[in-house]
Amino acid sequence: MKLSGMKALRGLYVITDEKLIPQNNFVETVELALRGGARLVQYRDKSGDNTRRLNQATALKTLCDKYQSILIINDDTELALQVNADGVHIGKHDASLAATRKQLGNNKIIGVSCYNQFELALQAEKDGADYIAFGSFFPSATKPAAARAEVALISRAKQELNIPVCAIGGITLDNASSLIQNGADMVAIITDIFGKEDIESQCKEVLRLFDL
Repeated sequence: MKLSGMKALRGLYVITDEKLIPQNNFVETVELALRGGARLVQYRDKSGDNTRRLNQATALKTLCDKYQSILIINDDTELALQVNADGVHIGKHDASLAATRKQLGNNKIIGVSCYNQFELALQAEKDGADYIAFGSFFPSATKPAAARAEVALISRAKQELNIPVCAIGGITLDNASSLIQNGADMVAIITDIFGKEDIESQCKEVLRLFDL
């Protein structure tokens, strides 16, 4: 993995949602988050519309390059390769990290969901993950049935792991500070960014919580 300058695994990590973001101005909406300082964008679309997904991912790659931000594709290595995204994010029901790395190569980012299980994080680092994600830390509108993670997981990870830690799940401007204070390198937010009227300002407010 080769990251430099602004392209670092730290800061605000926004995740797209096809139900939350209007399809008629999808790219423009995501650009508002980038203008507000989002450092990472994860393209997540479970619609099965492959043409739309390719078109949107291609547009997001151009956009992220413009803002020197990182584009991660959720659970689709082939799409990531098609658009030359910076990497992929995988979970327990997706392809293995080893298979994903073999397909992507060594210069792409792989993030791994570890839910509320520290053992998964240990294994992910051992297997070559570039970052791990814990959550859900708070009730999530996107995944209401997600297992709840304790903030202490972040502190432990920062003590025992050598890769960046992302926090996800029900995170808002009001509750993100406790996660960042405990060492979260990134906070991943969906609803409290793309569900807001002023997306750009909301992103700037979240970024103020980081020492960047």
